[in-house]
Amino acid sequence: MNKHRLTPFLMAVSIVLGVFVGTFYASHYSGNRLNIINTGSNKLNYLLQLIDNNYVDTVDMTSLVEDAMPQILSELDPHSQYISANDAQEASENLKGSFSGIGVSFTMEKDTVNVMSVIHGGPAEKVGILAGDRIVTAGQTSLVGMGTNEVMKRLKGEKGSKVRLGIRRHGSKQMLYFTVVRGDIPVVSVDASYMINNNTGYIRIKNFGEQTYAEMLVALANLNMSGMKNLIVDLRGNQGGYMHIAIQMANEFLSKNQLVVYTEGRKSPREEFRSDGRGTFQRLPLVVLVDEISASASEIFAGAIQDNDRGTIIGRRTFGKGLVQQPMEFRDGSVVRLTIARYYTPSGRCIQKPYEKGHGEEYLNELIARYERGEYFYQDSIHQDGEKYYTNLGRVVYGGGGITPDIFIPEDTTAVTSYYKEAAYTGLIRQFAFTYTDENRARLNTLPNVEAMEKFLRKENLIERFARFGEEHDLKRRNLMLQKSRSLFERNIYGLIIYNSREMQDYLQFLNKEDHTVQRAIQVLSEGLSYPKAPDNGNENDNENENR
Repeated sequence: MNKHRLTPFLMAVSIVLGVFVGTFYASHYSGNRLNIINTGSNKLNYLLQLIDNNYVDTVDMTSLVEDAMPQILSELDPHSQYISANDAQEASENLKGSFSGIGVSFTMEKDTVNVMSVIHGGPAEKVGILAGDRIVTAGQTSLVGMGTNEVMKRLKGEKGSKVRLGIRRHGSKQMLYFTVVRGDIPVVSVDASYMINNNTGYIRIKNFGEQTYAEMLVALANLNMSGMKNLIVDLRGNQGGYMHIAIQMANEFLSKNQLVVYTEGRKSPREEFRSDGRGTFQRLPLVVLVDEISASASEIFAGAIQDNDRGTIIGRRTFGKGLVQQPMEFRDGSVVRLTIARYYTPSGRCIQKPYEKGHGEEYLNELIARYERGEYFYQDSIHQDGEKYYTNLGRVVYGGGGITPDIFIPEDTTAVTSYYKEAAYTGLIRQFAFTYTDENRARLNTLPNVEAMEKFLRKENLIERFARFGEEHDLKRRNLMLQKSRSLFERNIYGLIIYNSREMQDYLQFLNKEDHTVQRAIQVLSEGLSYPKAPDNGNENDNENENR
């Protein structure tokens, strides 16, 4: 087994170093273009020539290299990554400001493309495509039964190109056809921004892309005009993105010359990034929400706020990604994202969680390990075995495994039952919500806001209707468990119906009303406790839960 593992590893090394003479061409770079240099690895070169000239079967060396590249990088660290030319464009789209497509969001239900929402002013809306439509064909190709990624490739395309879509519409017996001219579709990273009460603004950021800083400034300006006196920045589920965007965003809240982050690596000298004092909201009371999915740029932002004692971090311990990747492009369009440095928060801590080279699966399963040892439910289960560091005020923070929040909020499982888990894990709740939305879309569209929709849904006896729906789909009814989990069923069924029929902001606004983390943030801000205090003399503050 070791020999089989070593052979492609050595072959990939030689390809990456450019020693496969006569078959692969050395690429030279300008800026981020890779410069492949012959390092004199004659033995590896000879091995590849032997395989190419003498192996019993014909070897597709290009395919072999594509398969081996991810393996060689996995031997370095969990975040160095190879992206093939076919996948490179798609991988970068989420962080770019826009892509070219038809302007719909969709879900796959019963092997069919169902339009969830249509972007206002986008190509699809202009020709009359509606939420709830089923896209059956694109050109001469049937989309039924096709995977999500393949459907996206069919709907996306070069700006100005046309695609003829075959549509099935609820209430219409005949297939409808629309020719859509693809256009630029904005990639929005600020999911929601609204006043959560008379004084407190709320912003939810899903990633750190090219336009996130600009989007945040617009959101802050609108909230400021609405009377914002406090702010909640929600980074839960945010897996990161561009480091420089996180630095720009943190700069808005920090006073002049405060350290935001610094990077350092074997070939990368220490580079510091400090605030310039031009931020508009340097004195705005601030709370940042995080969880175990919050990673990378999210941790840079949260770490800068925490270490500078600028605001309060609430939630659960973050992912723990403290490695910096630099994208380097090959001539064929494929990309290597190579770890070149570590980043450090202002206190000097690297929050990269421990990893063992070549054990990527264990690294990815670390979140499951956290769950199993109870870390999502009990703060005492958080392993604080990293080195101690100190914030500007002298509060203790830890390196070596994510950002530990100032206030810990456990995951709420009081209403969870086996009946609810089966309903959720089998997708029956999602299916029921989608079916209900589809059959009642006309009525739902007449409701003016989230409050009106929630009031309407509460009169629809949806929990009982779901129980009958579940029985029709082999989910045995459990009346006692149904009642115990009633609040969870209502939250998820109502929420999904709102999500299916309205905007993401409406969906989040509904969920936030009963969200313990959000409600704790509102309490902290209303009590004027968002600014951390220095620990008492002789009593180190180890981020004790609620002891502030």
